[in-house]
Amino acid sequence: MTDLLSRAFTEASRLSDLEQNLVAQWLLDELASEKKWDSMFADSEDILGVLADEALEQHRKGKTEMLDPDTL
Repeated sequence: MTDLLSRAFTEASRLSDLEQNLVAQWLLDELASEKKWDSMFADSEDILGVLADEALEQHRKGKTEMLDPDTL
């Protein structure tokens, strides 16, 4: 365990039981969310590559136009 994580757990251990449970649930939810996003990005890497190639091909063929942020 890193020093920073150890310090965080030490500080959290001084909270009430309710607050500790809230912090613990938040941390578990964040870790689960990160795992989900990592999986989703890993699974979509091929799809994103294909879409990027298609977009570049369209640009090379002159079928794209510059985006003007002022007209959005």
